[in-house]
Amino acid sequence: MKPYNLHTHTTFCDGDNTPEELAAAALAAGCETLGFSGHSHTGFDERYCMSLAGTREYKERVRRLQAEYAPRLRILLGIEQDYYSELPAEGYDFVIGSVHYLYRHGEYLPVDEDPQWQQGIVADHYGGDYYGFAEDYFATLADVHRRTGCHIVGHFDLIAKFNEGGVLFDEAHPRYRAAALAALDRLAGEGVAFEVNTGAVAKGWRTQPYPADWLLQAMRDRGARLVFSSDCHKADQLLAGWETWGPLCGPSL
Repeated sequence: MKPYNLHTHTTFCDGDNTPEELAAAALAAGCETLGFSGHSHTGFDERYCMSLAGTREYKERVRRLQAEYAPRLRILLGIEQDYYSELPAEGYDFVIGSVHYLYRHGEYLPVDEDPQWQQGIVADHYGGDYYGFAEDYFATLADVHRRTGCHIVGHFDLIAKFNEGGVLFDEAHPRYRAAALAALDRLAGEGVAFEVNTGAVAKGWRTQPYPADWLLQAMRDRGARLVFSSDCHKADQLLAGWETWGPLCGPSL
């Protein structure tokens, strides 16, 4: 199986490289498929997402690259649609559905901004109960396919980004596992694919991709489809982890 990546961010959102630079890098790396997946616009937090005007240009630029690179490289125009994005995910080849925020007490709370911010959210909005935070996250994630119409569920256990070695909470806790498995059962029943996402490994936060090993096994037990994703924000990380984790996945879309 030739390498591929379906989760790629550009300078239209929080990536470091243009679509043109990333397409050239993918071709040079021998990729079969490159899926662009810009962060959908979230009007309540515009720090990292595509602007409304940028979204339109992003679509035009990627469509031009599709024609330019065919048939040497298969390019897909995608979107990473957040649960709380305002714009519908229309006009794309594929959609990644992700939960980057929880809505609580009238605020949109980023779940993976940084460790201190996450701990502050848990303290201020969940009374210090990390398992209540996890239950809220996974209940929201369970609904992401209905909400976004996604083909792929993004970084399933994203809230564990800063929990290497269990420094913040116990991922074997019954409440955590029950919440995660309830979300997995619903989503697997809806036929979506799940990422093996190496982004946090490339950034030094984790030593293994999302999802954790026990969740990966649970996905396999349910016959869920797995796709590789480097969650690329830099051209030199386009295939980060492919040699180790790519063989665990099926072919690209």
